[in-house]
Amino acid sequence: MRIDRRLFLDQAALLGVTAGLLANSRSTRAEEKPAKTDGTKADKLRVAVVGVKGRGMDHVSGFAGRHNCEITHICDADSGVIGNAMSTIKDRQGQEPTFVQDIRKLVENPKIDIISIATPNHWHALMAIWAMQNGKHVYVEKPVSHNVLEGRRMVEVARKTGKICQTGTQSRSSKGMREAMAFLHSGKLGKVSLARGLCYKLRGSIGKVSGPQTPPKTVDYDLWCGPAPKAPLMRSKLHYDWHWVWDTGNGDLGNQGIHEMDKARWGLQKTTLPLSVTSIGGRFGYVDDGQTANTQIIHFGYGDADLVFEVRGLRSESPYPGKKSPKTVGPKDRYPNYVGNVWYGTEGFLVCPSYTGGIAYSKDGEIIKEFSGGGDHYGNFVAAVRANDAKKLNADIEEGHLSSALCHLGNISYRLGSPAPLDGKPPFASGQANKAFESMVKHLKDSKIDISATKFSNGKELTLKGEEFVGDAKANEMLTREYRKGFELPKA
Repeated sequence: MRIDRRLFLDQAALLGVTAGLLANSRSTRAEEKPAKTDGTKADKLRVAVVGVKGRGMDHVSGFAGRHNCEITHICDADSGVIGNAMSTIKDRQGQEPTFVQDIRKLVENPKIDIISIATPNHWHALMAIWAMQNGKHVYVEKPVSHNVLEGRRMVEVARKTGKICQTGTQSRSSKGMREAMAFLHSGKLGKVSLARGLCYKLRGSIGKVSGPQTPPKTVDYDLWCGPAPKAPLMRSKLHYDWHWVWDTGNGDLGNQGIHEMDKARWGLQKTTLPLSVTSIGGRFGYVDDGQTANTQIIHFGYGDADLVFEVRGLRSESPYPGKKSPKTVGPKDRYPNYVGNVWYGTEGFLVCPSYTGGIAYSKDGEIIKEFSGGGDHYGNFVAAVRANDAKKLNADIEEGHLSSALCHLGNISYRLGSPAPLDGKPPFASGQANKAFESMVKHLKDSKIDISATKFSNGKELTLKGEEFVGDAKANEMLTREYRKGFELPKA
């Protein structure tokens, strides 16, 4: 294609242009109003929200006083963070919900219909499985699992119990994204054999402590750790920075990146794990208590298609055309985040730089069609619950499992890697992934990283058959984890 080089070497510029075009198009506010998913005569559904410090507040907004639902309980291992949720729910529903600190007591309550989970990643699967085994429907944040086996077990339990389990990848309910995917799948852009996912999001250092820290007094730390090892707290903040520690998080690949990973796979129409995976990267630019990569590239080979995914957590100059020099613009202009996807077909390509839409281009770069409009992911879930029909879900648990598993596979390859020089030859067997590597090296140079003195983790190339690695016992061990007594993953 005529603009192939630009797409690969400065693809954030294209995302920026596309985002600008979408922003200048007609307003979609009317389309983003909450969908009416149930009648007023329907019985009120009783909801418990678990984990309310961060993302959980969106769950509160999604259910409290909406869709004929009532939040009757909230649950969090830290009693010190529940104030905002309690007051918000009281304002919307007229009275405060009941607070329960221990999820094990909550799932046993027969008066709860739905459990909505927004805890750290290491708790997602176990809470969802316990909830479904106790007769509850489940809305669970992304990634749905902390490892591959957990995700498959969640699917098995959902099918066995017949419970509705929605994944929190809300792009799946956006009108613009659904229309863009339908256009891509219609064949109007020809055969699509390459998807690229981008997670360029500034992530600063979390600092470095000199010894174990004391968790907040309001936290039941044993309960907070749950299925993860009860290790000393070796970072300054308990909350949120768990994303960058392997025992509890999956890095930005499994944080922001899972959204773009899910859309990349959706666009390729892949309903299995790939045949191969290779991931490279590192934690560049600072030394802190974080363990996960802040810069990463993953290549997934499906045989007839490739998926190339990138994570960048360091600052980069604004690639928007026509911007003033970095010295004269504000920090939001100078260091924006770029997250999104590009799919390449034989007759054109599709760029989606947001959760709610995108633009289809011809292979010469001319705009073919624009897509925009939001949706109501919680509303879709409630409608499926009321119909008792998982087929009505826009993001069924199996979709969540497959996309989350891609993130886990990438991290396994990365963690099994060996040091290699950044100024050496490109490491991938895939030419498309090597173009991304060249772009990454340039990005690190621009970020003042000494390329000649820095090494990256040259991830192990792994092959798969189904949901297991072929001939690699160490990699297969990493498909699951050891669980603490009392927090074991239920058997199939």
